[in-house]
Amino acid sequence: MRRIVFYPICFLFVIFLLPALVHLLLWAQKDGPKNWHSADWSSAGILERPKLDDARVIVFAARTGGLKGAFATHSWIVLKKPGEARYDRYDVVGWGKPVRKNAYDADGRWYSNEPKIQFEVSGPRAASLIPRIEGAIRRYRWSDYGDYSLWPGPNSNTFVASIIRAVPGFNAQTPSSAVGRDYPEDGRWFRIVNGNLYATLGGYIGFNVGKSIGFEMNFLGLVAGFNHARREIKLPGFGNIDL
Repeated sequence: MRRIVFYPICFLFVIFLLPALVHLLLWAQKDGPKNWHSADWSSAGILERPKLDDARVIVFAARTGGLKGAFATHSWIVLKKPGEARYDRYDVVGWGKPVRKNAYDADGRWYSNEPKIQFEVSGPRAASLIPRIEGAIRRYRWSDYGDYSLWPGPNSNTFVASIIRAVPGFNAQTPSSAVGRDYPEDGRWFRIVNGNLYATLGGYIGFNVGKSIGFEMNFLGLVAGFNHARREIKLPGFGNIDL
């Protein structure tokens, strides 16, 4: 009986808790802003001036603030419509109406942390995706006051992941450190989307498997796994590590 309890606990500790604690110790050594108001939210200079006739779809992610940043990233979507000389940024925040448009610079830092591009497509394919992405954003279920929940969701990462899953051909992936991305925004605990199987118990525990995502295990928002096609492993706290 003791072994039945002991081995699962050891597995959870080694696979999930130990890497997360190591990354927490490393993260705690960094200097960061003392509060929200003193943080840097300015452009990171990643995006060039938009070309009028160009179309682009970009998914960004950046570490969150405080100690949460040791475990989680914040995700958002940037669209550039053909014929318009600006980027439109869509993300979700935890106060007021959750879904925000252009509340920050398209490539702005998040709580002083540099963003990274997780997915990008341009040209005719991007132009065809943009109206469908905007339609999915308008239909996003958790868009009213009080709908936001930090953990296990629906949060900012739930928003981006749900838009990706809702739009055929939008083959983006948020990083494994995007806590809340596995929250079942439609209430379904089993889904097959773009050839990937997503299974979750309310976002608390589950697994994902598929050609484009590899294999992932989710425990209380921490994700461990690998993606052979992209030659990367996924460690709790550390996120996706390119091999």
